[in-house]
Amino acid sequence: MKENYLLLLIALFFLCNSCSTSDLDDESSAKSNPLLAAKQTAAFYDNLVLRWAPVHHQDVDNSGCGAMNGRGDYITAINFDNDWNSRNNWDNIEPSKNYNPLAHCYYSVVETSTHYFILYAFFHPRDWANVCFFGIDYHENDLEGQLSIIKKATTNNGYGEFLGMVTVAHTDFYSFTPTGSSLQANNEDIDGTVSYENYNNEQHPVTAQESKGHGLKAWPAYKIIGDGIKYYPSLTTAEAPLNNNDRNVTYKLVNIFEPNGFWAKRYEASFLNNAKSFHSTKGSGNANTPWNWDDKNDNPSAGELATDPVKLVKDYFKNLGNFSSTYTKNQYKGIN
Repeated sequence: MKENYLLLLIALFFLCNSCSTSDLDDESSAKSNPLLAAKQTAAFYDNLVLRWAPVHHQDVDNSGCGAMNGRGDYITAINFDNDWNSRNNWDNIEPSKNYNPLAHCYYSVVETSTHYFILYAFFHPRDWANVCFFGIDYHENDLEGQLSIIKKATTNNGYGEFLGMVTVAHTDFYSFTPTGSSLQANNEDIDGTVSYENYNNEQHPVTAQESKGHGLKAWPAYKIIGDGIKYYPSLTTAEAPLNNNDRNVTYKLVNIFEPNGFWAKRYEASFLNNAKSFHSTKGSGNANTPWNWDDKNDNPSAGELATDPVKLVKDYFKNLGNFSSTYTKNQYKGIN
């Protein structure tokens, strides 16, 4: 028995020695693959969002109630003042408070087997007016943005084909398509054409926001008139304009679903549309979150531009081609 046991140990020894280092490395790699794959997936979505993030024009007005010599039109983070209390943003954006309006853009990605739907949202601490008296709606906090529709394809290094966008301007949505897009108008008109600008050797859609009320459309449906800022996207860098006519400012892309961030704050009483504004001439005006954005006269319900983009896109456009209605990723609905 001892002899047999010894022979077995010798056989196991030679068997193990016959395993190459690469075999062991492969086993170790296999064990770590789920984590590695998760990191690669996260990196892919980051780069997908960056790939289609807009070059963004912001018109600037330096006079009028709330303008702060132009500062009232700078985009920034919701928590630019180091808190998520939306009831102090009107005051804290004042230069005397010494908070720097570093540029940010919030995003989310919803996905089916055929398409990506990327939401981009820009925040301003003030929605302001040239004059301030009762009946003119100026209010604390402003958040408007767009939904970009991307067809999955091997083009653009695997980041797909940009088909069009639906933008938010106050209580109306507007749709735009680039030249050559397959999308056609369905229950809503197509309001214009998407233009592109080369940035880092890639063609990015171009958007623009008006001063004061900050409605957003594809450029040049809105455009800079006189002074204005041009913002360019980044995954890591947030800059503040040097002046009202700075045409090269970087904005940082921030995931709506990052831990303890935008989505996590949605039920807090002091956050955005939950918070009563102390500066609205109409008594309650405040920024709506994307899951509350609503066109006043279209078919989709409030918030569905963010939470159910398949439904909205099918209502707004036809000639969709191969278009899946089943979500594989939709964190608004708990599908990760």
